[in-house]
Amino acid sequence: MKRLYNRVDGRELKRRMEESAEARVTLSFYQYHQLKDPHAFRDQFYLDLSKHGVLGRIYVANEGINGQISVPADKLEDFKKELYAVDWLNGIRLNIAVEKEGKSFFKLAIKVRDKIVADGLDDASFDVTKRGAHLRAKEVNELLDQPDTLVVDMRNHYESEVGYFRGAIRPDVETFRDALPVVNELLEGQEERNIVMYCTGGIRCEKASAYYLHQGFKNVFMVDGGIIEYTQQCKEQGLENYFIGKNFVFDERLGERISEDVVAQCHQCGTPCDDHKNCANDACHLLIIQCPDCAAKYHHTCSSTCADFTQLSPEEQAEQKGKIEFNGSKFGKGRVPKMAEP
Repeated sequence: MKRLYNRVDGRELKRRMEESAEARVTLSFYQYHQLKDPHAFRDQFYLDLSKHGVLGRIYVANEGINGQISVPADKLEDFKKELYAVDWLNGIRLNIAVEKEGKSFFKLAIKVRDKIVADGLDDASFDVTKRGAHLRAKEVNELLDQPDTLVVDMRNHYESEVGYFRGAIRPDVETFRDALPVVNELLEGQEERNIVMYCTGGIRCEKASAYYLHQGFKNVFMVDGGIIEYTQQCKEQGLENYFIGKNFVFDERLGERISEDVVAQCHQCGTPCDDHKNCANDACHLLIIQCPDCAAKYHHTCSSTCADFTQLSPEEQAEQKGKIEFNGSKFGKGRVPKMAEP
């Protein structure tokens, strides 16, 4: 029987990836499509991609597919042929990562979900096919230069904390599901204005733009291909890039630099910094922004409590686990701008 799941310890796979000299390409893709049997598609897709050394995270649902992956550079064309052999995926755009570092994933995980992006919406209540107009990079800049235009970040606060389009409305939320009603409230009374929304690769705006058109907004647009494609087009066409800072990505890199601007601060000392890290204490694992000095001081953790815990033996950690409250159980995704010592 062929394996349809990874069975190697994740720490070992991560070590192999970090030590590997293999050139890899990181990319993302999505497609809305009515799938009758997502489980059967998932199993076959896993086998097909495994043949080409694909690593990454892919969600499959009745409404389509959403993937963030890395592919060996010398097998990229073979992967494309495999992908495009699926009739409803033939010719879909592949958003190639802005930064060329391909060590973004260390295993392949394909999961069947209720939706390819959790949005909390009742799709039957509005026409999801009536989406906002897609804007290429030149069109984005032209519209953003108009005084009547509002630009809205449809990502989570920990994403927009390190980078955003200049002047963007950035909702203080932790999930896309939370963002939809918050943005709706923030835009109340602005139904006649130009609304340009953006996200990482475009998938969240596909659904959000249809939702806001249904809510009565007249002129809803979205950045075609999100921040990733916009940045590529700006480079290729010699356009000014209106996005400043870093683009947060959901893989081992946690971010790719778009401009040299550092718009965030270390959550521990407040110095300018935009490097996201997960607390090295696995019992905490809080996502924070951490500068090199604090990383050294706290042993790559979010607090003295976590730093001290990581210095214990495995036996002592097992004995203390559950008795100590870490920041990871109190805060969501590093919400506080500066961590208080527990």
